[in-house]
Amino acid sequence: MEERNATLSARSAVLSVLLGSHPPRLPARHLVRVGALFGIAEGTVRVALSRMVAAGDLTQDGGLYTLSERLVERQARQDESRDPHTRPWDGTWEVAVVTAERRAPADRAAFRHTMAALRMAELREGTWMRPANLVREWPETVTAQCTLIDGRPRRPPTALLWDLDGWSAKARHLEHALTTWTTTALGTEGSLDGRASEAGGLAEGFLVSAAVLRHLLADPLLPEELLPRDWPGAALRARYDAFDRGYREVLRHHMEA
Repeated sequence: MEERNATLSARSAVLSVLLGSHPPRLPARHLVRVGALFGIAEGTVRVALSRMVAAGDLTQDGGLYTLSERLVERQARQDESRDPHTRPWDGTWEVAVVTAERRAPADRAAFRHTMAALRMAELREGTWMRPANLVREWPETVTAQCTLIDGRPRRPPTALLWDLDGWSAKARHLEHALTTWTTTALGTEGSLDGRASEAGGLAEGFLVSAAVLRHLLADPLLPEELLPRDWPGAALRARYDAFDRGYREVLRHHMEA
């Protein structure tokens, strides 16, 4: 059985640090150092690396571990969530109605994953929609299974599709956590000091960072016209960018030590 820390598994630690690395490639000893932040033994990290290579999550060459093509696509979605590609909205909504029949369970699961990545929301089973304000193409996974329609509902169904209050509340909590970590670990001036390099502080920052990135992936990226006036999306992104610059430097020092 894979050894787990109360907060993070070896696999999750490896994926999180590689998803945040550009390029997404690190030597095993750096990944072992990240695992140590969470009390994960070196042997456990190395076993996880071997299993991830076997599962196609990573490739290994000359002691360097790199995200697979599938996970590089996930990294691209994560990066895009920090700097969304949007366009002015003219009131049009995209609607995708599933018309394919006899879909295998695996195909259904893959389809739902794709729709979530596209920031589509399900109004009712088989009917997905969102405002047409994102710059992207429809993948074949969608075009092969759906009829695509553009429309303008009489009343925007925003509240039926997304829990905006819930997203906002969590975003503000995470923004506060970022501010607290930055002030405590880096000081009010944001400069690197000994407090930030302590294992406890690094581990806490690692978990906060991962939580923010997961939350940004859940941002529906709605046009301004459909958002509450105090929507915290931009503030959370700005706070995370400032945090990330300092944290990445501290983490790099730890991995290379």
